[in-house]
Amino acid sequence: MLDERKSNILRAVVQEYISTGQPVGSSHVAELAGVRVSSATIRNEMVLLEQEGYLAQPHTSAGRVPTDKGYRLFVDSLTTKETLDHASVQQVGEFFSTAHGRLEELLRHTSTLLADITHQTSLVVGSKIESKIIRHVQVVRLSARNATVVVVMSNGSVESETILLADEIQDSHLATASAHLQSRLVNTPISGISAIALTNDSFTDIVCSSAVNALTRHREDESVFIGGAASLAQSFDATEVLRTVLYTLEQQYVVVSLVQDVINRGLTVAIGAEHGVQQLMACSVVVAPVIADGEVLGSIGVLGPTRMNYPQALATVEVVSDQLGRRLARG
Repeated sequence: MLDERKSNILRAVVQEYISTGQPVGSSHVAELAGVRVSSATIRNEMVLLEQEGYLAQPHTSAGRVPTDKGYRLFVDSLTTKETLDHASVQQVGEFFSTAHGRLEELLRHTSTLLADITHQTSLVVGSKIESKIIRHVQVVRLSARNATVVVVMSNGSVESETILLADEIQDSHLATASAHLQSRLVNTPISGISAIALTNDSFTDIVCSSAVNALTRHREDESVFIGGAASLAQSFDATEVLRTVLYTLEQQYVVVSLVQDVINRGLTVAIGAEHGVQQLMACSVVVAPVIADGEVLGSIGVLGPTRMNYPQALATVEVVSDQLGRRLARG
């Protein structure tokens, strides 16, 4: 545990580095509020902080930068939560009071909102649809050989899957199949779909079987929306690091696993190596579950460089996750 003086110096270095992105020297720390000792004393304390693993010196004669360990102590020592500024709170409130349309659109726009406020990359993950109840199902022809199975779920989401049609399938078969699927699947969880009772028409049964198979493949999916990925270009000078981070974010299962694992461990912030995704070691993530009527319906997060503004990110994620949960509870 650091004494008060070292803690104040470390806090000053972290806050200044977050703000400027430049190594922080002892003379500069001496000018900051809350540090009331000489530059020489600060220099000696910074050497000790480096030896203890809280700071690092990227170049000889340069200032210091925080390590992951230094950021962790800084985050853990935040005694009071930073409140979101009035303009951002108003922006969030107006967004959710006027939001409408499909669930996917709401989550996509939420990712944009998060990115706009934090100037970091946002992660919005919807829950798996397998536990949701089917409210409506219909098969709609798209072309002579293609149709789409449209399902409205109890959480407001609209899922769809394309199926192939045999030449013999007529619109009347699709209408009969829709009615049969509706009678058999409504008010049941999508996870319970395995087979469906046959009708007296073989072509109708083919459509129903194709629809069931398509929904069975789809039910494990989780929707993932990433906003503000371009902001990472301003966060990393090393092209290879940036390329690795962007490539990793394109892999949906990695994003889902990252966010869920951090939440499962009871964390709100995972710094650098703490989250366990090697390709994202240069990044930190701030996350929160989205809860509506006591049910977890997804999660949101902010991903950025380890020198991200943690107090602001924590405040933003908390407010947005709360408002999104309230919006989903209202349907």
